[in-house]
Amino acid sequence: MLPKLFQNLFPNKKRKEEELTRVKQEAKEIILKANEDALRLKQEAEQDARKAVSEALNAEKRLSTKEQQLYEKETAVTKEKAALEREKQQLETLKKDLEEKRDATLQKLEKVAQLTKDQARNLLLQGWEDKLRADIAKRIKQSEEEIKTTVDERAKAILVDSMRYGATDYVAEYTLSVINLPSDDYKGRIIGKDGRNIRSFELATGVDVDLEEEGVIRLSSFDSVRREIARLSLERLIKDGRIQPPRIEEIVNKTKEEVDKMIYKAGEELCHKVGVFNMPTDLVRLLGRFKYRYSYGQNMILHTLEETRIGIALANELKVDVNAVKLGCLLHDIGKVINDKEGSHIDLGVELLKKYRLPQKVVDCVASHHEDVPFTSTEAVIVYIADAVSGGRPGARHEDLEEYLKRIKTIEEIAKSKKGVREAYALQAGRELRVIVKPDEISDDEAVVIAAKIKEDLEQKFDVFPGQIKITIIREYRAESVARI
Repeated sequence: MLPKLFQNLFPNKKRKEEELTRVKQEAKEIILKANEDALRLKQEAEQDARKAVSEALNAEKRLSTKEQQLYEKETAVTKEKAALEREKQQLETLKKDLEEKRDATLQKLEKVAQLTKDQARNLLLQGWEDKLRADIAKRIKQSEEEIKTTVDERAKAILVDSMRYGATDYVAEYTLSVINLPSDDYKGRIIGKDGRNIRSFELATGVDVDLEEEGVIRLSSFDSVRREIARLSLERLIKDGRIQPPRIEEIVNKTKEEVDKMIYKAGEELCHKVGVFNMPTDLVRLLGRFKYRYSYGQNMILHTLEETRIGIALANELKVDVNAVKLGCLLHDIGKVINDKEGSHIDLGVELLKKYRLPQKVVDCVASHHEDVPFTSTEAVIVYIADAVSGGRPGARHEDLEEYLKRIKTIEEIAKSKKGVREAYALQAGRELRVIVKPDEISDDEAVVIAAKIKEDLEQKFDVFPGQIKITIIREYRAESVARI
């Protein structure tokens, strides 16, 4: 009874023993599993280590094999080098022996023939020369005769073939531009009240406006650039409809800027057509002025294009410096569009090309294209021939305008040389000179004096002049104000 009593007295002790037994059992299981994992990890580590050692051994074996191969190759190269050195020494020895034998042989020959080596060679050459002299002379004579009979025909063929590259669409220049009017009502609007519109237009453009013919307006000026600006401006004014002095000045100024751009573009196109690129901008702009310049009625941009193509063809045929001929032909007349300096167009062109450091051969081509200086190269002769072919062929040029243009420019320059003159325009083939003075510098009385001075200078400059020159001094004062509201 007593144990059972104790069991009743201590019920928790039994549960604790059971719990303790369960915990011990779990601990044993954990320890067993840990031992198994440890064993497995040990085996894996040993396996990885054996694998790493095996790979290291294989790598060492491969490296050793490569080192052995490199050593064998190095040994082979060393042997080959040694063999080449031996062969080289043998060749040097053989060469030395041959030279000694040759010298000995030559000494024996000189002793036997009683002649030195140079004397023997000269004697042999002289003998052959005497033998062939007659034959050489005969062949030279035959070649000269053949050249004489074929040179003229060959030269003609080359020139004719080169001229195929020229342009043929020449139009004579007569210093006039014609504008067709939508109706005769526009003439009154162009004239304006008391002639203010037409007077403003003529002052702004420097051209002479002729309204006498029905349905058309004729613009007259020796300066083709002015005439083009006037033509474009008048066409725009007619289209716009607002024909009045302020609008006229605005349109003319805007047109001048556009014509300047057109001039540069024309110069660029000319250069590209003949295969010249990277030309200085100033030279391109001067070449573009050829578009509105005529020489003896021949448009200069077309003449330059034709001449350059002919020159290139000749240069290719004769196998000379094509680039020098190309630049010489392209720039030969560039002095004709230099208006701010005095001198012949050749001197002005040469000075300009030297300024931009063009090759001396090109400068010489420009300097001699009118035979002012002797030709210094074949290229210079080709430029001269190309210019002569382009300008001298029938139909290329119509009338001599050079002296006329020079006379008109001289009249304008005389007026512009006076103090206080802003602009001067020669109209009606130089028979009328309109001079615009600065109103803040020249009074009405001084304007009369300037007219008299210009008259005296013109009389001294031109001993003989067809007709008379009417001098008109224009002094206009304007007061402007802007109201801001």
